[in-house]
Amino acid sequence: MNAVEKTYHHGDLRNALILAAAELIEDSGSLNFAMADAARRAGVSTAAPYRHFRDKEALLEAVSQLAFYGLGLTAENATAEIPLGRIERVITLGRTYYSYVVSKSAFYDLMWGDMGARAIGSESFDRKASGFFQLVRAVEAYLDAQGLQGLDVLDVSVKLWSMVHGLSSITLSGKLPHFHPGADVPLMIDESTRTFMEGLKSQHSKGGDPKH
Repeated sequence: MNAVEKTYHHGDLRNALILAAAELIEDSGSLNFAMADAARRAGVSTAAPYRHFRDKEALLEAVSQLAFYGLGLTAENATAEIPLGRIERVITLGRTYYSYVVSKSAFYDLMWGDMGARAIGSESFDRKASGFFQLVRAVEAYLDAQGLQGLDVLDVSVKLWSMVHGLSSITLSGKLPHFHPGADVPLMIDESTRTFMEGLKSQHSKGGDPKH
């Protein structure tokens, strides 16, 4: 979780344990570690983790939150130089999501499985730090710049997100080369985003409802 290591302070035992667990998952590509492994990685006693986490599941929930935070920070850094209102910002967010999810495949189930659902539902989870609302903001700015006010920004954002998430899932399954050998997914994200947005503009100019 390199993108967030500078934000989480190793002097803080709780955060040090979260980082240790994240590093163990990233190194092994598996969730199969013991609380004692995280303690050793953090340089503390095997009893220390239980001061902050009732069990391994609670620690994994915290790691899931860290993974979402890392996604948000990575997205923020990737789009820092791209002005709001540009479609390139929307496309870059899609590409960044894809790159992050595929490069951190060990965290996929942790983020999008049952553990992720609990992490997102936790009172301590900052949804605005997860990356999705950066997409919402970018989509809203683009629609405004194109004179497409009145569209459901969340609806448009979720549709774009679903497209990229689907490509990420297919890539992680290892099945994509069987159906589309040599697929250039970043290019597909670019072209699909532009095509989708052009479709919205066309429907809007004709007075149609872009939801249908």
